Amino acid sequence: MSEICVVFGAGEYYDERPAVPQGAFVVAADGGLDHARALGVSVDVTVGDFDSLAGSMPECDERTVKLPAEKDDPDMLSALKIGWAQGGRVFHIYGGLGARVDHTIANIELMALLAEHGGLGLLHGDGQIVTAVCDGALRFAQSDVPPGRMVSVFAHSDVACAVSESGLKYEVTNATMTRTQVVGLSNEFRDGLPATIDVRHGTLIVTFPAEAPLPQLVSHRTFQGDLGELDTEVSAFLHQ
Repeated sequence: MSEICVVFGAGEYYDERPAVPQGAFVVAADGGLDHARALGVSVDVTVGDFDSLAGSMPECDERTVKLPAEKDDPDMLSALKIGWAQGGRVFHIYGGLGARVDHTIANIELMALLAEHGGLGLLHGDGQIVTAVCDGALRFAQSDVPPGRMVSVFAHSDVACAVSESGLKYEVTNATMTRTQVVGLSNEFRDGLPATIDVRHGTLIVTFPAEAPLPQLVSHRTFQGDLGELDTEVSAFLHQ
């Protein structure tokens, strides 16, 4: 089992080549299999209803999980559930940004879901990474990211308490942020300094440039539970 999981989605790849660490568990979410094939990446599991797959269907074996078209969970969440069950706690997700804006919003929400279970999700795309942190800190090693490459922080929970940002151009100490406040936009790394984005209580969405060092997640509490079983049905409260 690997703590690192790489997920291929069906969104935009922006002419960027995904990095697949050695030993990582690799999941293709539906049309993400087309991208994995094009890049010559071997996939451990493919999951989806295959409505966005352009190429041939994968073989029907233990490495393929075919889901019904009508269900609650998007294919990306199903991919994350499979990766989590395999021991994944750090998720590198490609093809999760761009294309349909509703899918982009959904995938950002899923980064918060991972964070609220003690995991770390990293949405890669267009030279940026989108992640989330809950009741914890993201610690970045010192870097030489050039000026003008922005770090932004948003409250995802209704209230995020004791938010601090150190090692950035604009430092924040023990602030309270709310979901409808936009006060964490357009910060920057400082040359040669490590940086930390910390929230004691609540969940933050964080965006940062892809050339920055990947952050280390430090949790302030013990998280429990998993992402649940794969969803194969529509909730009873939904009616067609």
